[in-house]
Amino acid sequence: MVIRDPVHGDIELGRLEAAVLDLPAVQRLRGIKQLGTANYVYPGALHTRFDHSLGACTLAHRMIEGLRRGGTPVSAELEEWIGVGALLHDVTHVPFGHTLEDERRLFPRHDKGTRLVRMLDGELGEALERLEIASPVAGLLGVAANDLPAWASEVIASTLDADLLDYLRRDSYFTGLAQEYDDRIFRYFSVADDHLALRMVKHGMDRPDARSEVIQLLRMRYFLTERVYYHHTKVVAGAMISKAVEIALDAGALAEQDLLSLNDWTLLDRLEHAAPAAAARLAGRLRRRDLLKRGYVVSAGSVGPEDRAALVRRYHESRAERARAEADLAAGLGLPPEEVIVYCPALSVMKEAGAWVETASGLRRLNDPQSVAFAEIQAIEARYSGLWRFYVFVPAAAADVAGLAAEMFGHHSEHQAPAQY
Repeated sequence: MVIRDPVHGDIELGRLEAAVLDLPAVQRLRGIKQLGTANYVYPGALHTRFDHSLGACTLAHRMIEGLRRGGTPVSAELEEWIGVGALLHDVTHVPFGHTLEDERRLFPRHDKGTRLVRMLDGELGEALERLEIASPVAGLLGVAANDLPAWASEVIASTLDADLLDYLRRDSYFTGLAQEYDDRIFRYFSVADDHLALRMVKHGMDRPDARSEVIQLLRMRYFLTERVYYHHTKVVAGAMISKAVEIALDAGALAEQDLLSLNDWTLLDRLEHAAPAAAARLAGRLRRRDLLKRGYVVSAGSVGPEDRAALVRRYHESRAERARAEADLAAGLGLPPEEVIVYCPALSVMKEAGAWVETASGLRRLNDPQSVAFAEIQAIEARYSGLWRFYVFVPAAAADVAGLAAEMFGHHSEHQAPAQY
């Protein structure tokens, strides 16, 4: 099967990959946008988890080509299993999954909970059994014991992996942002101590060109995080969806399992027409793009590390504490409870900086202080962690939310200008 992709050109799928692509669990991903609510900011960001899974599959094959070129033997059978694993790596995603799981913590992460185990015990697992690949694929996706090499799973999901290499290009393309990395990166992949690594050494000497390519990947990751993933309009739209879902969950009108049969549009429709009135009002505002505004904002620039960690423990990790703060603010402002949203993300960590790299002094993490790239990596990590923001979102007409929130959270708001979306 050959599929034309706007990012990578022709994508060729083997027999097993083509069969897996047609499974209902994979086809469902056509209705789940890769970037959730980013289209409220970048109208072209309508690409889906389905598109991304295809891209991750083709880039997994390119990574394997690079490994073979560097002398790592990879059987055709293992390569096809890895390709199937890449196609399935996002199969547990629910609509607006990162917002619901990572930001408001309503459910376990799609790649950490039991969702994949349940799916592999059901229709998806039965289909993989018929194709005689259930066991190796489950092993590659980390939900079953296996004797496959560890690096094979790391091609699919680790730090610098097929997932990252596709979404960096795909998200840049569909948001219209001019960001790119060079295909030379595929030549640097290697296997060291059974880990997927990047070879930054040649003939015993560190390679500045390899270091530059790796640093470009991290700069690109930072740029997209700053401009897209953490954009305040994307954040508030996602926060509104999350709170609507939370209200529906608390009322018994929605359950985690329901989300596996919904897509972005059917979830919003269900919230607007079949959920409690408060959730329906939030969903209706989203349909009209009548978004809440930033009433209170503090950032890593004004909140020290200890205070940041305390805010995260209280308002990110504790759903009850967050709900109590939202209710108290709403009462103080005379607003309906659904119109006040406290948004406190986890502390920002650039996991990609922990990639394994082969250097003249041996195998190291990219951000190891002994790494030749440490100073540059440390600077990018510092900028990345500096993107942390704590918000209170309210209607535009809400009075004195900044003062009330400052009393509650102990920090004066940094946001002064009227919000523009």
